[in-house]
Amino acid sequence: MGSEWDRLWVTPVLPYRRGTFEPDHQALRRLLDVFLQDKYVEAGVGLVINPEAGEVTYLSREEKRANVAVAVEHVGGRVPIIAGVAHPTTAGAVEGAQDAIEAGADGLFLMPPMGALDVTISWNAARYPEVVVDMWKAIADAVGDRPLVAHPTASFSAQYAVGLPVEAARAVIEAIPTIVGWKMTYNYDGYRKVARLLRNHERHVSIFAAPGEYFHENLATGQFDGTVSGSFNYAIEPMIEHIEAWRRGDLDAARQIWDGGLAELHEYVYSDYSRLHIRYKIAAWVRGYIEEPFMRPPLPEPMREELDTLHRLLAACHLTVRSKDEIKELSARLKR
Repeated sequence: MGSEWDRLWVTPVLPYRRGTFEPDHQALRRLLDVFLQDKYVEAGVGLVINPEAGEVTYLSREEKRANVAVAVEHVGGRVPIIAGVAHPTTAGAVEGAQDAIEAGADGLFLMPPMGALDVTISWNAARYPEVVVDMWKAIADAVGDRPLVAHPTASFSAQYAVGLPVEAARAVIEAIPTIVGWKMTYNYDGYRKVARLLRNHERHVSIFAAPGEYFHENLATGQFDGTVSGSFNYAIEPMIEHIEAWRRGDLDAARQIWDGGLAELHEYVYSDYSRLHIRYKIAAWVRGYIEEPFMRPPLPEPMREELDTLHRLLAACHLTVRSKDEIKELSARLKR
């Protein structure tokens, strides 16, 4: 049985004012309007403000709160909003969580522990799940019964890629009953193992597919209650059509959309995780949704090859894109 939180969660990139790295709230409102079209609201979208794609780890406390407040005011309750919570310390994460709720967020999107190698690249999450359990439980205790969605990344493993292993996932959902959804930050094999854990749990914890390149298979296996995805920044039209084709059991239509360019587009975006979020932002710019495709340093600058490839792949999906002259103009500004 599903829940009201089984949604297609969009993780928007953060627009900046041209020539600066200051959040442009008017441009953010325009970007949100792309996702707030009636057909997408009816399809069940939700919004994650201050996600990783929105550079949450590089924003100040004031910027994060302001982004939530602007989105809440603009959305006006048309779709639910959850807010990303990220800070190197547990105390800072708790403060950020309280800020987001006070600014009007319906729930929270929990980013993993960050900072020292002890809780990042060297962390053995299967053996020491308390690292994440204690942090997220402190947040849960501070915000009461607000719904929480987990962004369960961890140190890399061959079995799970960059996702929390089953042992840690089980510890989290047993310790924190307000966890309503789990972003599936896994390779294909890890996805199946963690999805099985979630399906067999005594309460419903939504399986939120994440890497767009796996959606066809995730939908085919039924391990898809919704999604938390930055891919909506560049391909919301065919993605929603593809998901809805599966929902109505029209496999021929789903295959046609998937094999008609959407799979190849996703495969390119996800082919290099060190470029994932900048490719979201480049592609959003190519679509004409934002005015600048740059991220706050030290996040990387776009590369000409990425710009050209994304322009070609988006056009091949019959999506509206900027003119070739605009592509050339931006390309001349890039270093590489």
